[in-house]
Amino acid sequence: MVGIIVFLATPANAAMTRIKDIVEFEGVRDNLLVGYGLVVGLNGTGDSLSNSPFTEQSLIGMLERLGVNVRDENINTKNIAAVVVTATLPPFTNQGARIDVSIAAMGDAKSLQGGTLLVTPLLGADAQVYAVSQGPVAVSGFSATGDSGSVTQNTPTNGRIASGGIVEKEIDFELADMGSIRLSLRNPDFTTARRIASKINQHLRYPAASADNSSSVKLTVPPSYNAGIVNLITDVEQLKIKPDQMARVVIDQGSGIIVMGKDVRISTVAIAQGNLTIRITETPQVSQPQAFAQQGSTVVVPRTNIEIDEDATERLAILNEGISLQDLVANLNALGIGPRDIITILQSIKSAGALQAEIEIM
Repeated sequence: MVGIIVFLATPANAAMTRIKDIVEFEGVRDNLLVGYGLVVGLNGTGDSLSNSPFTEQSLIGMLERLGVNVRDENINTKNIAAVVVTATLPPFTNQGARIDVSIAAMGDAKSLQGGTLLVTPLLGADAQVYAVSQGPVAVSGFSATGDSGSVTQNTPTNGRIASGGIVEKEIDFELADMGSIRLSLRNPDFTTARRIASKINQHLRYPAASADNSSSVKLTVPPSYNAGIVNLITDVEQLKIKPDQMARVVIDQGSGIIVMGKDVRISTVAIAQGNLTIRITETPQVSQPQAFAQQGSTVVVPRTNIEIDEDATERLAILNEGISLQDLVANLNALGIGPRDIITILQSIKSAGALQAEIEIM
């Protein structure tokens, strides 16, 4: 098993981070949009109408809106596909602005290559239409099928339309009229929240910021600050602090990746690692009677060989209290321990109460 161990250790002079990079300002956020539409113009790679009734119903409804009645007709086409259209509406996007949209097939379409998305309204969480999308679909993958084989690269049933959505409705948010705003920490931490508030107050020379909890800092426009809250946010987000972080060990058991923070410490503990290997080898032999014998028959006689390896050469390692990450890994590697065994050992140390950190299993 191939494993990677990453240490989150940062030099002191490079540990300062802009407030802009660790917080989000309340109300200044993206909004997710979703819609249902049809992609037409496919070269026989669309949905099978017999297997995708929603595609057939959508096609009939679209044609009726265009004045074509085919409700009682037998429609047999594979040049159309039902798709889900998604987009992200950035904050303060003006009406008429263009946004990118992503498209994913819903039915059994083989590819969206060469298709065109018809007019599709994009709705927000409040079921209101905020954008409309349409245009040719760009697909990064392809699929080719022959009589005895097929080749598929990437995912041809996913596509994208650059600037394919037009914003029809703005999201009302009067930021300039607000007298205060909250800063939401992306990684909640009491120490970091307090440092943010202290840095802002030090910069403004006024107690304008206060840490409400580990996740948010309240910022109020000082009475003497006449530039408005937009300029205040611009000034605040450029300030630099040193974020604090919880001692944490993140383990991805599937890939064998172990990520440890610089503050991970352990108490005195002894570790021994040894594997009991039992190897069973079957070597059956054929037994048969001698030539011209009056009795007997040829039979297969089982022969089993069992070997036991207890790894008696492995040693016991003692890790002293407050050991660093480098020493911890060096001791484990000295025992010849692989990434999967290191994961098990770290979990065992945590169960013993000797690991002063949180373990997060991905």
